[in-house]
Amino acid sequence: MGEMNILFTSAGRRVVLLRSFRAALQDLGLHGSICVSDLKKNAPALHEADQFDLVPPIHDPGYISALEAICRKRKIKLLIPLVDHELHLLSQHRQRFEDFGTQILISSPETTALTLDKKHTGAFFTSVGVGTPKIFDIEATLRDPKVRFPLLIKPSNGSSSIGVNRVDDLGELRFYRSHTRNAILQEFITGQEYTLDVLVDFHGKVRSVVPRLRIETRAGEVSKGITVKDQDIIAAGIKVVEQLPGARGCITVQCFKTPEGSIQFIEINPRFGGGFPLADQAGAHFPRWILQWLSGQDPQIKLDGWQAGLAMLRFDDAVFVTHEALHEHTHPQPHEQKRAA
Repeated sequence: MGEMNILFTSAGRRVVLLRSFRAALQDLGLHGSICVSDLKKNAPALHEADQFDLVPPIHDPGYISALEAICRKRKIKLLIPLVDHELHLLSQHRQRFEDFGTQILISSPETTALTLDKKHTGAFFTSVGVGTPKIFDIEATLRDPKVRFPLLIKPSNGSSSIGVNRVDDLGELRFYRSHTRNAILQEFITGQEYTLDVLVDFHGKVRSVVPRLRIETRAGEVSKGITVKDQDIIAAGIKVVEQLPGARGCITVQCFKTPEGSIQFIEINPRFGGGFPLADQAGAHFPRWILQWLSGQDPQIKLDGWQAGLAMLRFDDAVFVTHEALHEHTHPQPHEQKRAA
């Protein structure tokens, strides 16, 4: 196949994920570069990569053309998007990239569209027969003298837990209705919150499911978590993802398990989640398996062949670069040379 060059778009802080793919390349004896793109040079992942390129904002009309130019220049075999806002856009252009040899690890436009809007996601959960919080009409709720609190309000198209607020009375509901764009009002669910890392092969089959109990989060991303082999959650996760049209790659699904044992699904993100390094460390080696599929191999994967009870306790790390590195217009030296320096 030649060089297995990989491009991570909107790479941001995803340094550990880059390292996982680099290790997978080395373990498989594949030659390739880890490349990233981002809007700003101060994204830490840019300084972990072998090569990086700056790109315009995702909503810029020239964004896709900029990515295409990078893929052609870098001879990219696999493009991996990492933020919600570009998933639907890239899913609509997958064939354009495949025509010149770049595979995008992304699900179909149908799946990326239904995960863009939490109202559509909730309707999908209901249609496949799994539990999900009830959605209420905000104006009708304000007029209902029998409304029961607490409730939850959030942007229907939000991400990273931005704008998510508990509502305890009508005054708070009026306030958050006025201060939440595209607001959606939901039943307030309590219990243990899980994130499921689900791997779907290139034929649409679920191959691995890793539930991670979210012990502590920061800015919407798990900072402390532990792997849990809950067979009910695994089975429910498979049921959800297998019904997604054209699912492919890593699908991140979130749910609650209530004190009564009910599983309530709340969100789907068809991309690698920020807490994926825990699943990888537990033995669910998604990067390795994805590269094997791309190389024409068929790895033997056990659905729950990973370590339960492994905890991840995250802490801040840092990448140190010179002031010039943040402003110069040349690309950094390859990864190994940078470390030697």
